[in-house]
Amino acid sequence: MFLRKIKYLIVSILIWSVTGILAQNQGPPENYRKWLEEEVVYIITPREKSVFLQLNTNRECDLFIEAFWKQRDPTPNTPRNEFREEHYRRVNYANHLFGRGTAKPGWKTDRGRIYIILGEPLDIMRAEGKSEVYPTETWFYQGMTNLGFPPGFHLIFYQKGATGEYRLYSPLQDGPQRLLTTYQGDPRDYVAANEALREIDPQLAALTLSLVTGDQSTYYGRPSMTSDLLIERVESSPVRRIKDLYAQKFLEYKDIIDVEYSSNYIGSAGLVKVTRNAAGIYFVNYAIEPERLSVNQYEDKYYTSLKINGILANAEGKTLYQYEKNYQLEFDQAQIRDFSHRTLNLQDMIPVIPGQIRLSVLLQNEVSKEFTSLESTLVIPGDDPALQMTSLISGFQVRTDQAPEDRQRPFQLGRYQILFSANRTFLQQDDLWLGFQIHGLIPTQRDNGRIQYSLIRDRKEVAAFSRDIKDISELPNVLEKISLKDFPPAHYRIQVSLLLDDREVLTESEEFDITYADSLPRPWFYTKSLPAQDDPIYDYAIGTQFYNDGQPEKAREFLEQAFRKNPNSPDIALQLGRTLAALEDFKALEPVLLPLIDHSPSKDSEAYLLMAEAYRKQGRYDTGIDILNRSLLKNGLNIMTLNALGRCYMESGNQAEALKSLEKSLEMEPDQPEIRALIQDMRRKN
Repeated sequence: MFLRKIKYLIVSILIWSVTGILAQNQGPPENYRKWLEEEVVYIITPREKSVFLQLNTNRECDLFIEAFWKQRDPTPNTPRNEFREEHYRRVNYANHLFGRGTAKPGWKTDRGRIYIILGEPLDIMRAEGKSEVYPTETWFYQGMTNLGFPPGFHLIFYQKGATGEYRLYSPLQDGPQRLLTTYQGDPRDYVAANEALREIDPQLAALTLSLVTGDQSTYYGRPSMTSDLLIERVESSPVRRIKDLYAQKFLEYKDIIDVEYSSNYIGSAGLVKVTRNAAGIYFVNYAIEPERLSVNQYEDKYYTSLKINGILANAEGKTLYQYEKNYQLEFDQAQIRDFSHRTLNLQDMIPVIPGQIRLSVLLQNEVSKEFTSLESTLVIPGDDPALQMTSLISGFQVRTDQAPEDRQRPFQLGRYQILFSANRTFLQQDDLWLGFQIHGLIPTQRDNGRIQYSLIRDRKEVAAFSRDIKDISELPNVLEKISLKDFPPAHYRIQVSLLLDDREVLTESEEFDITYADSLPRPWFYTKSLPAQDDPIYDYAIGTQFYNDGQPEKAREFLEQAFRKNPNSPDIALQLGRTLAALEDFKALEPVLLPLIDHSPSKDSEAYLLMAEAYRKQGRYDTGIDILNRSLLKNGLNIMTLNALGRCYMESGNQAEALKSLEKSLEMEPDQPEIRALIQDMRRKN
C-alpha cells in the first residue's frame, strides 16, 4: 500500500508538472484582471504579481486571493479581515471623491493612490482662490513611525492650470516655481521662486522645501532630498512590510497539497546538515521551525496533528525516495503557556545515497490547515576513502543521548545531540557548541594533523585557536565548546580547517549572529530516536534510492541485506523484486516474490505482474498464466494484468484466449493504440 501511494504521488506530480508547463503563459482568466490591475495595484508585491500572472484557473486565482488577504490580516484567528475591509473602504472613497473633474477613476489619481496607501490624513490644509498660486491641498500625517516614516510629515497636491487632477508635488522635481501661476524667473532658481511664494503664502512656501516636520537638511533655500526619499518610501510601503514568500510557496505546492491548505502558508526557519553514522551511511539531518503552531483545545488539554511529506530527488529532478510521517502533539496548560512564546523545532534524519540531492519537506498542520516547507540542495560524498569533513553544526547547548547507544537522533554526534535555533542566533553569555566529523584519516595524519578554528567578523579574523587531532578522543566526531562572552554583538563566520603538515586540506564554515538581547526564547525540540543503525529500514531506503536513480546493481546490494534481515516485509520484498527484474535475474526473483503472492494479504497486483513477466521471459507460459489468473481472482480486473495475460497466451500459442484478454482490456480502456494494433494484427493472421 505504501509503495502504491508513492507511485501514485510520483505519477500525479509528473502529470501536474506537465499540465503546468502546457498551461504556462495563459495567465489568469480575464475576470480577475480588475482585481490585479485596479483593486490591489498599489499594495501587491512584484513577487505576488508574478505568481498571480502564472495562474490559469478560477480556482487557483480564488485560492491565491484568499492567501493574499490572509497575509495582511492583523487578526488571523477571527472571522473578520480588518485590513481588507479598510482597503476596500479606501478604494471606494477614492473613486467617489478624487475622480471628480478628471478623465480618470479616483483610484488612479495621485490623491487616490496616496489615500489608498496611507488612509485618512490627520489634517488637510487647502490654498484656493489665490490667482498667483495654483489650488493646492496639503495633507498632514503623524504617528506612522512603525512604517519607517518620520514622526510628522506633509504631502502636497497641486492642480496645474487650476483644472483637472491634483498632482503629487515633489520638492526636487517640481520646486516652488511649479505652484506659481505667473512665475517668470529662472525655472532652476528655487530660492527666488520660494521667496516669491513666501510673499503670497508663507506657510505653503515653508513646506515646498521640505515635507518633513523639523527637517534641518535644507540649505540656501534649496529643497531637501529627504522629502523625495519620503515620497518613494510612501509609495513602496505596502510592498516593504509584506513577507511575500508565501506566494512562491503557493505556486510550488498548489497542485500537491489539498485545497484547504493551499492559501494558508506560514513562514518558517530551517536547517539542513549532513552526517555519517558508524556503518558508513550518510544522513540528511533537518530541522524546521514554523513561525507559529496552532492547536486545538479539549477540556484542559491542547493538541495538534502534524504531517510531514518528504522527497529526495537527484540532480535531474527525479524522485529517489518519498516518505510520510505523522506527529501527534499534546500539551497541558502549563506547557501551552510556556510554548506560546517559543517555536517548535521539529527534527528528523533520512539516509541518502551519494550525489547531488534535493531535499523537499512539506509540513502540514492538520488542525489549522496551515502548511510550510523546507528545501535544500546538498552534495553527498561517495564511498571512496579520501579525507572528508562534514558540514558544521552550531548550537547553544548539547545533551547526552538517553536512548540506547545504538539508537540514532538527528544532529547527534556520538553521545551528544546539539541543540540550536534554526536562525543561529546566540546570546553573548552563551557557549557555542560546534560539531562536525572528519572521515578517512590514516594513523600518521591523526598523529600530526591539527584543526584550526577562526572567528571572522567583517572579513577580519578576530580570534583563532587550534587543536591537535591526536588529542580528540571521539574521532570521527569532533565537538568544540567556544565561549562567546568576549565577542561583541555582530554577525560572525566561524571557519574550521584541517591542517596536515601545516597545509590546509579541508575547510568548512558556518555563519551566526550574537544579539544585543539579554535573553532569547529557545525552541521547543521535538525529535524521535530512530531505529538502530543495523535496522533494515536504512538498507531499504538506500536500495530504493539507488533503484530510482538507475543503479540497480548497487540497489540489489542494499535490498538483499534488508531482505535477509526482514524477509517478511512486503515492501522490501517488492522493491527487491523490482530490482531483480530490472537486472533480469529471474531465478533469484522467484523465491523473493512467491511468498509475497502466496501469503500476503495485500491486493497490490505488481508482485503478480513481476512474477508473470519472469516466467514469460523464461518461456514458462503456463506458470505465468496461472499467476495472472490468480491475480485477477484476488485483485479484480485491471488492464495491466489483462494485457500481460494476453501476451502470455499469445506467446504460448493460444491466440483465442489472448484475444479474449486483450479485447477485454481494450473495452475497459479504449485509448490503447498499441493493444488495438496488436489485436488487429492477430485477427488478420487468423
